[in-house]
Amino acid sequence: MTTGVMAPKGNVGAHVLRLLIQAGERPRALLRDPGTLDSEVSELVETATCDVGDPQSVIDATAGLSALYWVSPTAMDRDPVAAHREVAEHLSAAVQRNGIERVVFQSSGGAEKRQGVGEIDGLAAIEVALDACGASVTHLRCGYFFTNLLMDAEGIRSGALSTAMDPDRPLPWVAPADVAAVAASRLLGGSWTGRHVQGVHGPEDLSFRDVASVLAEVLGHDVTVNQVSDDDVRTQLASLGMGQDSVEAIVGMTAGIRDDYTPEQPRSYVTTTPTTLRSWASAHLT
Repeated sequence: MTTGVMAPKGNVGAHVLRLLIQAGERPRALLRDPGTLDSEVSELVETATCDVGDPQSVIDATAGLSALYWVSPTAMDRDPVAAHREVAEHLSAAVQRNGIERVVFQSSGGAEKRQGVGEIDGLAAIEVALDACGASVTHLRCGYFFTNLLMDAEGIRSGALSTAMDPDRPLPWVAPADVAAVAASRLLGGSWTGRHVQGVHGPEDLSFRDVASVLAEVLGHDVTVNQVSDDDVRTQLASLGMGQDSVEAIVGMTAGIRDDYTPEQPRSYVTTTPTTLRSWASAHLT
């Protein structure tokens, strides 16, 4: 009985791998180049080469697995939504071919809309494909990752937090390590069957103004919210060399959550996780 972990060096996957090892498992790390896995970790796991763009590679990498944690990587060289839809076909074929019993999929809040949420539309396509493949599946509809703040770390340390979101609208914010804890619990808990959707919402909903206030306390200086337009974001991303499809996937993701969106999974005891923004920021932004 082996559990596979996709993206085992990622913000969530690295924690999932560690938790499974600490639980006494010998999971299989799935990554494009197994040689890049830290040697200390590689001694404790199986490894398999997994190229998500190659359907046979996905089938071979997941052969013999009883459970699978899957995160679909963002394509940087082409339309991310189309790439996720391609991955959906490869993944569902592998799950069916290999008879994988349980899959925990790292999805996102907004996937329930199925369209109009930028890159999240691709995650929705993976949800649909997994629902049809015959395995028991849990979709983790995650909130806004604390680690997204690292993309604006320089601006935050200079006193400005930029966003195209409504700065006064509360959103669920979550630590990747907490997402991993929920994923690992599902992977290790063998009693569930069927289709499940679970929100992973962090300890509290926060607006960007709330976030700026917490960051100001942690950093010891004022942090103000700078609201930008979607076109401002387009210009900034294009200046970094991103292609139009990638730019629109990011802009659409923000707009889809910002405009006319009510989460399908409300905050509850089950969706609430413990790590606070204050503790995370103290560890990662100071």
